[in-house]
Amino acid sequence: MELKEIFKMQKELDQHIEQQHQLEDEDLFDRKTLALLVELGELANETRCFKFWSLKDPSPRSVILEEFVDGIHFIASLGIECGFAGIETISAQEQNELSLTEQFLKVYESVHTFRAVKSRSSYEKMFEHYLLLASLLGFSDSEIKEAYIAKNEVNYKRQQEGY
Repeated sequence: MELKEIFKMQKELDQHIEQQHQLEDEDLFDRKTLALLVELGELANETRCFKFWSLKDPSPRSVILEEFVDGIHFIASLGIECGFAGIETISAQEQNELSLTEQFLKVYESVHTFRAVKSRSSYEKMFEHYLLLASLLGFSDSEIKEAYIAKNEVNYKRQQEGY
């Protein structure tokens, strides 16, 4: 996945939010990490992949995609925070034979590893694991980018409306 434009857009959104909320001098790493974990849970909830006790279908694909790109926002933001915005592409290079539930758990694990280590390699691995979710969900890079751009606009609008 090509990341240059996503990092650029995310950096501008982050700066806007930090200025609007007077957060320029605050360390937001842990808050962004927790936000990513919450968004990951919301995504899992919409897929319903772990709800063995329920017969209800997953949410519509468009809802799942929107939840997915919420995670992209926070992953990009964490990369910017740690100085990894120069990464131009990330791709899910591993062969994935995991179930959706197992892949969610792998992403959670990689987020915790990244939080502990904060290295470029742990960041890239976390991003790769997240993109493997996209693959399992059937999302293309172009769909993700288009949905990211749309959600970025929504996020700006929310800030203007006092969200």
